[in-house]
Amino acid sequence: MTPQYFRNIRIRANRILFTLLSILLLVIPLYAVGKESDSRSAAEVRLRGNPSAPITLIEYSDFTCGYCQKFFRETWPRLQAKYVETGKVRFLYRDFPRASQGPGFNAANAARCAGDQGKYWPMHDRLYGGRLDLSEFQRHAMAIGLNLSAFTKCYEEGRHTDGIFRDKEEGTSLGFRGTPGFILMRTNRSSQDSPLLIPGAFPFDVFEEEIDRLLK
Repeated sequence: MTPQYFRNIRIRANRILFTLLSILLLVIPLYAVGKESDSRSAAEVRLRGNPSAPITLIEYSDFTCGYCQKFFRETWPRLQAKYVETGKVRFLYRDFPRASQGPGFNAANAARCAGDQGKYWPMHDRLYGGRLDLSEFQRHAMAIGLNLSAFTKCYEEGRHTDGIFRDKEEGTSLGFRGTPGFILMRTNRSSQDSPLLIPGAFPFDVFEEEIDRLLK
């Protein structure tokens, strides 16, 4: 498929879905989705970039998804360098494990437990492409300087189970059926400014085109 193909489809989601999304995002503030077990909000723990950036990009993802890994390896570094590190885009992560148990869910749980100790992203970035089991999570936990006993207790108790499935329910209600899925929008948008639904691991130039359009 050529870049022109991707530009032609330009992420044309159903207008009804856009309307639903606009309502949901007005009713459920981004900072309140996926509440963490400590006093910090999920937006603080699972946000990259300047919280006041003019553009918001939200990813719904599964650590076992090959296309999610492709986005993380190939597209994300370029988005991070051009838009996130320069303060133009804030990036939020939402869990969308394809199964209700197993490696994808376990990895989401491990990342959130690391987030309880302020190390969500260091754990997140280690989880793509490797083994997804407790011994591997514990190895990562030691490598990034976590309190291992606190991390293991959090993981084994499934402390973040409800939050993980709230993320997935939210993504499903927005129309996502697979991963990855993205929402792109102006952070302080008007009621007439519809968010964009990006259903899949599109190449960097598609994200670039849409972000640059919103920045104008």
